[in-house]
Amino acid sequence: MDITGLIVFLLIGALAGWLAGKLMSGGGFGVLGNIVVGIVGAVIGGHVFSLVGVAAGGLLGSIATATVGAVILLFIVRLIKRV
Repeated sequence: MDITGLIVFLLIGALAGWLAGKLMSGGGFGVLGNIVVGIVGAVIGGHVFSLVGVAAGGLLGSIATATVGAVILLFIVRLIKRV
């Protein structure tokens, strides 16, 4: 992965984390937190999409996949925090 790919990867993670924070009625988690939530969300979203048989390609597909995964991640974290 070259530097441009890494920057795009981190930007997608940050955007997905921020979007997930907004969708889950939060305010985001700061730049570093958004990146972490977005990257972990991308892994979760990719796995969930593959289980369901959905393929999302391109930049918008990557953002959508990461955002869906990040929302799932935040939902699970909030469930755990309640217990």
